[in-house]
Amino acid sequence: MSREEIYGELNKVFQEIFDDDTLTVNDSTTSSDIEDWDSLEHINLMMAIEEAFGITFNIGEVTTMKNVGEMADKIAEKIK
Repeated sequence: MSREEIYGELNKVFQEIFDDDTLTVNDSTTSSDIEDWDSLEHINLMMAIEEAFGITFNIGEVTTMKNVGEMADKIAEKIK
């Protein structure tokens, strides 16, 4: 799966979780860029991403990702 395909799927997940069809994310997107991205929504987001990509993150991975770029890197690593 290419990085472009990963972002296509991530955008779908973010749009669904945050109920905003216009939302698009990029490498530098962080929780401070999305108004409703709080700790509870982070859990929902991680679960939705795991389901969408058929992967699982451990707690260390979830807590150390600083932006969507790092998230995309971790997804690419797991789906190889």
